[in-house]
Amino acid sequence: MNSATLGVSRVRNSSANWLWATIFAVIVFLIGSQLAWGGVTGSISGVVRDSSGATVPAVPLTNGWTVSGVTHFSTGLPVFMLENDDNSLLGTSGSGPIQLPIDTPNYTPGPLRFTNPRSRQPYFNTSLFSDEALGQLGNSPRFFFHGPGLNNWDINLQKITKITESMNVAFRAEFFNAFNHAQFGLPDGDITDSTFGLVTGANPPRIIQFGLKFQF
Repeated sequence: MNSATLGVSRVRNSSANWLWATIFAVIVFLIGSQLAWGGVTGSISGVVRDSSGATVPAVPLTNGWTVSGVTHFSTGLPVFMLENDDNSLLGTSGSGPIQLPIDTPNYTPGPLRFTNPRSRQPYFNTSLFSDEALGQLGNSPRFFFHGPGLNNWDINLQKITKITESMNVAFRAEFFNAFNHAQFGLPDGDITDSTFGLVTGANPPRIIQFGLKFQF
């Protein structure tokens, strides 16, 4: 009996939600020397006051900006090792009563030597694997090493412009996979495939969408 890692296991998995609210009006005022010696205080609400506590007129195009997002780092999912030919003679993978792909290749322990998927070379050392003997199951564990990991940033930029006390306009720009980092899929773990060991897919590249909403 072989032991193996759970198919949905990720050794390291971290995700963070974050928000940054900023007031650009303060910077604009300082650059323009409009508040040369008075000092400025502000808050996330966008209200800017001078040192005497009086409200300073807001700059509509530079107030109300927020940047938020979700950042996700994780190791990849385990690679599914498979021999899809029923050399075991158990009647598997559509060639008999057992429809599940039960057969696995033989594995000779050694360095897996992971490579960068961009190299278009096998992600792992495929020479360690061979076809199972006729009438026997291979000794390779089903899952025992992980594929490429994830490094993903989804970022949202929002600007709220107040028109009156009860009305405002909200502009949003959303960036999925904002830095266009390649999020590679799992390598092919089927030894009977011509693409055995190769990474042939990836998650979508950067996607940008915009939105405009009138609130009242």
